[in-house]
Amino acid sequence: MLLDTASLYFRAFYGVPDKVRASDGTSVNAVRGLLDMIAKLVSTYRPTHVVACWDDDWRPAWRVDLLPSYKAHRVVEAVASGPDREEAPDPLVVQIPLIREALAVLGIPVVGAAEHEADDVIGTLATTAQVPVDIVTGDRDLFQLIDDERGIRIVYTARGMSNLEVVDDAAVFAKYGIHAAQYADFAVLRGDPSDGLPGVAGIGEKSAAALLTAHTDLAGIAAAAEAGTGGTPAQRAKILAAADYLAVAPTVVRVVRDLDLGGIDDALRPRDDERTAAAEALAERWNLGSSMTRALAALPA
Repeated sequence: MLLDTASLYFRAFYGVPDKVRASDGTSVNAVRGLLDMIAKLVSTYRPTHVVACWDDDWRPAWRVDLLPSYKAHRVVEAVASGPDREEAPDPLVVQIPLIREALAVLGIPVVGAAEHEADDVIGTLATTAQVPVDIVTGDRDLFQLIDDERGIRIVYTARGMSNLEVVDDAAVFAKYGIHAAQYADFAVLRGDPSDGLPGVAGIGEKSAAALLTAHTDLAGIAAAAEAGTGGTPAQRAKILAAADYLAVAPTVVRVVRDLDLGGIDDALRPRDDERTAAAEALAERWNLGSSMTRALAALPA
């Protein structure tokens, strides 16, 4: 089980009321919410391995160099000597170190990679895994990793933790009319305002799906447009006009699958007295209460 951690703790922060706090007044709603999510996910799907995948760089410079609009609307502060800071409420920011500490006491490794996003870590671990993989996320971009033959699927959180949706290739096809392996090209064509991805002007979901059905991928669509045989004359004109965008956007959208992440001890180890004591001490200090209790109880006995 690969956790798109930021996706989950943002959802927890906005979904859990900020009523219960630590003794010093620190908000702990994101930590509590994430612990409850982990408890439900582990109890429901019974993974043997769990990794909290991390954004070491949520907006890598190499992606921005290719497409300057990439996530630009989410930048709250530009830093000349380092990565841009993502817009996030201060009460959430102060909880992030505690989130990492809570994951540590549960024995869940946090894995990131310099100059890469959590998506790239997820892509690499899913691609190299020797067992079936559940990717937990609310981000549609990761649909591109679905692979029925290898047992890679998405546990999709967009409708909330009480309405989790398991997404496989059939589910992607039913919703969009394309296969999961085509999803990255589909996203490039359609665009995605949440990521600052403009798409091809005048090409929406239905047109993108029809073009991919007819020509398989972006290369086939571009070749057909150049030959004057792909889609309608208006669509061909739009594809040709977007040639510069189409030359760089696929590299931005496609997740990296070959990072060198080194050895990761991701086996979900049974709870023992030492781990339980550490978790209970952390819960006592930060008023994590029943959320930590449920997360501990979800671990193998």
